[in-house]
This record gives sequence, structure tokens and C-alpha cells, in this order.
Amino acid sequence: MLELTVTERLTLKGRAHQLKPTVMIGNAGLTESVLKEISVSLKQHELIKIRVMAERADRETMLTEICTQLNAAPVQHIGKILVIYLPKPDAEKIEIRQMPRHKGKKPLTKKQLGNR
Repeated sequence: MLELTVTERLTLKGRAHQLKPTVMIGNAGLTESVLKEISVSLKQHELIKIRVMAERADRETMLTEICTQLNAAPVQHIGKILVIYLPKPDAEKIEIRQMPRHKGKKPLTKKQLGNR
């Protein structure tokens, strides 16, 4: 299973926000055909959302099982949505940028805050 840094995870969460779920796991659970479909979607899109119709504990185990079997990285788990990332070996990877930092700025004083 791939590991992501915090900045990589934040960048991927931002990119995944606008995505719609590409794979749906129903009552049958994580079958071989569903796992194959997830693999195909990851190879095409590199970052996907999966909707899971199961209990929370089952969703957690499915997320770890998917990531270990496909050597992918878990990005996010909110409600019934799982976000998974698998980098492409090609040159068309998603660009992950560093978060901008404030350089040398001091916090505002009470007087400066009062003038606003």
C-alpha cells in the first residue's frame, strides 16, 4: 500500500472534490469483478471515488483491502465515499504541488485589527 505525505493528500483531496464516483460497491461486497473494475478505473483516471453501500466497519476493511491488493494509496474516507489514488507510470501524472507558505509575515496587532 502506498503512503502519501500530508501535502500530497491535501492536494489530492482538492482534486477529488469535483469528481463523481466511478465505481459502486453494492450489497454483494468486494468481489473479484468489482476489484477488476476498480483497477481499470485507477489505470485510466489515477484518482477515483468509490461509493460503498455497507456499514462503516466494512467500508474501512474494504478500503484497506483495495489499497493493499492494488498497491494504491487511500486518500480520503468520508461517509460512503472512498477516494483512492494510484500514480500512473507514464509521464501524464497528476502534478502535486507544495502548499504555499507565508514568508516573513507577522500577525496583525490589536491596533491594526481595529482599523479594519
